[in-house]
Amino acid sequence: MSSTLAGWLQVLALVAALVLCYRPLGDYIARILTSKKHLRVERGLYRVVGVDADADQRWPVYLRSVLAFSAVSVLFLYGLIRLQQHLLLNLGVEQMAGHQAWNTAISFVTNTNWQSYSGESAMGHLVQMAGLAVQNFVSAAVGIAVVAALIRGFTRNRTDRLGNFWVDLTRICLRLLLPLSIVFALVLVANGVVQNLHGFHEVATLAGDPQSIPGGPVASQEVIKELGTNGGGFFNANSAHPFENPTGVTNVLEIFLILLIPFALPRAFGRMVGDNRQGYAIVAVMGLFWVASVALITFFESQHSGAAMNAAGGAMEGKEQRFGIAASSLFAASTTLTSTGAVNSFHDSFTPFGGGITMFNMMLGEIAPGGVGSGLYGMLVLAIVAVFVAGLMVGRTPEYLGKKLGGREMKFASLYILTTPAIVLVGTGVAMALPGERAGMLNSGAHGFSEVLYAFTSAANNNGSAFAGITVNTDWYDTALGLAMVFGRFLPMVFVLALAGALARQQPVPATPGTLPTHKPLFVGLLSGVVLIVVGLTYFPALALGPIAEGLS
Repeated sequence: MSSTLAGWLQVLALVAALVLCYRPLGDYIARILTSKKHLRVERGLYRVVGVDADADQRWPVYLRSVLAFSAVSVLFLYGLIRLQQHLLLNLGVEQMAGHQAWNTAISFVTNTNWQSYSGESAMGHLVQMAGLAVQNFVSAAVGIAVVAALIRGFTRNRTDRLGNFWVDLTRICLRLLLPLSIVFALVLVANGVVQNLHGFHEVATLAGDPQSIPGGPVASQEVIKELGTNGGGFFNANSAHPFENPTGVTNVLEIFLILLIPFALPRAFGRMVGDNRQGYAIVAVMGLFWVASVALITFFESQHSGAAMNAAGGAMEGKEQRFGIAASSLFAASTTLTSTGAVNSFHDSFTPFGGGITMFNMMLGEIAPGGVGSGLYGMLVLAIVAVFVAGLMVGRTPEYLGKKLGGREMKFASLYILTTPAIVLVGTGVAMALPGERAGMLNSGAHGFSEVLYAFTSAANNNGSAFAGITVNTDWYDTALGLAMVFGRFLPMVFVLALAGALARQQPVPATPGTLPTHKPLFVGLLSGVVLIVVGLTYFPALALGPIAEGLS
């Protein structure tokens, strides 16, 4: 069986599994976000932290809760990392520098998981479990909570209440992420992923040289790393490491975990707004971009010229032999179209156009299907823009799901769309203008520029993967990329929650013969075009200087 055929069989298997899970998981998420009942353990937690679980919040209060929780999380994780040499299970690792600890804390709290360190040599087991893994749960839950608030903006009328952040956060962690993580962690362990509290073991290699092999609670962190679209690797090699991803079976399973919740959330959206067809339209756009990305990366990585590439059957540099081109391309497309950042191959070694597609995936805003929560609210903002564009074409006030889209709503949507490109392009421009930061590039020319552009694209879009051809563990890069992660995560949330508040205050308007149907193939095509033109082409000049120039040279 050819590797290409095997790759497409994996794609079909993934699609089948996701289709089977779409309705039951989406319906379950909708029930979690709309139920009036609180579990006993949830009521206990609310009493401990002093939360009135039955009190809804206005959007500014909801936003302040998100920001306050995230700020406390950064301080807690920063302190844990800085003090890890005094903690149990520290494995004797040295204290992490202040600027790197700050960057790491920001990274995991913003669901980015950008790593300027080697996991197995920089983190003890307790910090991995009590710090990084915990943030993998709660940062994912924050994203889902924000999209839940936006959906309530569509479903509620003449009110300023969007739900309760603390209730949403607790329910998502306890009812969704934790149960799924327990089940799939056991599956990963059964398939060879490491799960223990062992330290380093000295072994002899085939060449007779000594090598330190670490153990650790890998499976329990690996599952939420993928399920919560986080991406930080327990080991430096991330999902290319045999302890994290030992076989082709675990590779497909991890891709499935990355895509599971983001592809199920449109169903929850359809249930919550009372029209499942709206969810089908959104998931159709997501699916089209995902399939196109997989096909393009696989095509470019399968092109080969020269004796070495002909012998390997394609561009095998930086790829694991046990996965090959097809499975590596599938993983790369899935991880860059979500805010995951996990990698099973070295993106810096991809062909210029193959690496360019991974970069373009992130530049789209990671909406196909995107990170847990963040992908859906990004797509819904673009749906609002698409409806507005259609309204301009026919000269009528646009409406989406019974809510009129006026100047206030479009200002918030426009600010959302402009924020991330501004962070990426300004950050890249400043880095390229500073001689000291250019000196940290291991490559020159178009590829060196691509490495810097990829870094800021990954940070601002809260992805976390890297081309890795630049030295980023410096005061400047730790600070600049940390700021890109903070602004790229929380500024869009400000505009999303403000938009949700504006929609919730409206009185719904009835559909008329002139209302644009947003559940039909015409709208799917319109939304796809808006994604490509309004978002994707924003970055075209930068792409022309990097991967496109390199690919054409």
